[in-house]
Amino acid sequence: MWALPISLFLIFLPMSLVTIGGGYGIIGEMQRQVVDVHHWMTTQQYLEAFALSRATPGPGSLMVTFIGWQVAGLMGALFATLGIYAPASLITFGVANIWRRYRGARWQKALEVGLRPVAAGLVLATVYILLLTINGGWLARAIALVATALLVTTRINPLVLLISGAAIFTLGRFFLPV
Repeated sequence: MWALPISLFLIFLPMSLVTIGGGYGIIGEMQRQVVDVHHWMTTQQYLEAFALSRATPGPGSLMVTFIGWQVAGLMGALFATLGIYAPASLITFGVANIWRRYRGARWQKALEVGLRPVAAGLVLATVYILLLTINGGWLARAIALVATALLVTTRINPLVLLISGAAIFTLGRFFLPV
């Protein structure tokens, strides 16, 4: 009864410590652990959990709670959530006090500048992994790349891209070879 919840806690505990730039930085490692290493979910189930976590309000790392629920019910959800939130929350609390005390220090500015590329790299690695595992073939990948380019280069509303992408994909599935 306790083995799976404790395993979930121990898997998500170290991930909590590398969520630099937010929860997106650990999506790739989370998939590797949950799908490839422990076989708790299939790739499709993982992608569905990711989509569900993005569709619900709140932080994307709530996906961990959903994974815990899928793997080991209520206890799994609780232990996974504790594993992902508790360490980072405690460290953030401690660091925030130090950060405030030394605001503007040279080492602080250097650390901020140095962590930006790390956070960007973790997010890009996640995007790469999601693109590789995306279900929908070349059409889904093309829509994702075009949507990304439009988000980066224009001020288009993401809701317009979601609706357009869904419409294009739906029509494309009927009229184009996948």
